[in-house]
Amino acid sequence: MHSNLIVARMDSRSSDEVARLFGAFDETEMPHRMGTRRRQLFMFNGLYFHLQDFDGENGGELIEEAKTDPRFVRISQDLKPFIEAFDPATWRSPADAMAKRFYGWESR
Repeated sequence: MHSNLIVARMDSRSSDEVARLFGAFDETEMPHRMGTRRRQLFMFNGLYFHLQDFDGENGGELIEEAKTDPRFVRISQDLKPFIEAFDPATWRSPADAMAKRFYGWESR
């Protein structure tokens, strides 16, 4: 399984609206198109954490292919009032918001 963790800033009062937007998005076939197996949203002290798990190791490739889909474009636009870059001065693309895993463990 492949996982991405996006880190950004979010006012905690926006959590219901952000959850609603993702709920509607996840009811479409878009998660399946992107290979998304699970999505979890977390918040802590003004930070937003978006954990997305994918089937296999090609999650990034499938998201790249889905970026032009009008539903992907729409949710990206709809989230802009609520989610802001962790560091707007250095943000150029979503890759700039991805946490880098430095350790992992799984039960076998």
